[in-house]
Amino acid sequence: MALPSDIDNARAERAAVRRQAEESVMVREVNEAVRKEEFSELARRYAVPVGLAILAVLLALGGWLFWRDRQAAAQEAQSEQLVSALDELEGGSPEQAAKELAAIAEDADGVALLSARLAQAGLALRGERRDEALTIYREISADAGAPKPYRDIATIRLAAAEFEDVPPQTIVDRLKPLAVPGNPWFGSAGEMVAMAYLKQNRTDLAGPLLVQIARDDAVPPTLRSRTRQLAGLLGFDAVDEGDLALGGNTPAAAPAAPAPQQD
Repeated sequence: MALPSDIDNARAERAAVRRQAEESVMVREVNEAVRKEEFSELARRYAVPVGLAILAVLLALGGWLFWRDRQAAAQEAQSEQLVSALDELEGGSPEQAAKELAAIAEDADGVALLSARLAQAGLALRGERRDEALTIYREISADAGAPKPYRDIATIRLAAAEFEDVPPQTIVDRLKPLAVPGNPWFGSAGEMVAMAYLKQNRTDLAGPLLVQIARDDAVPPTLRSRTRQLAGLLGFDAVDEGDLALGGNTPAAAPAAPAPQQD
């Protein structure tokens, strides 16, 4: 049988537990109310700046998208103008082509501008305005901001235009970095380097280079055929790979005297 004191103690403990639970609930409610008040204050304080920041980001994004679309449209229009100018040139209307290219060069930028300038240089050479063409080629070749393919083709065309007027070593120094197997311009650059070697009476350098060009499947067939014939005239076999180690400086057979009708 439970004693009265035990009953009173049990009641007191239950009451204490109940009060503790009630106090815990009240504390949570108070904390929740405080947090809500803090969040409300933060919202009131920062809602406008944050909203403006988000709006600025959205406006910037929208502006960038608009600019990108405009750029794409402009580039497309410039490409169409360039194609039209080249069509005029191929169709035998150089004067009309020159007008269209001048308009593109005035308004365009990037690769469209570079393409127009290269075409202008070609027209200048055709019209016997050699100095104008050389100036354009030099500018593009030295333009560090231009894509490498455009700089390379300007370098090659400059070398071709100046080939008879500059020392052979200048041609070698200018084109040798491009005259290596695997380079897209290996055939064109390599052929001119080989011709420069011949002007220096260095058939030991010209012959193996011509053989490499003639045996390179990536080189256009007409260029391979031409270099194969020239290598043969120099006494280098560009057909049978067993007769000459690529890159060697000694021909497989005694070299014939260079033909007087070299191109």
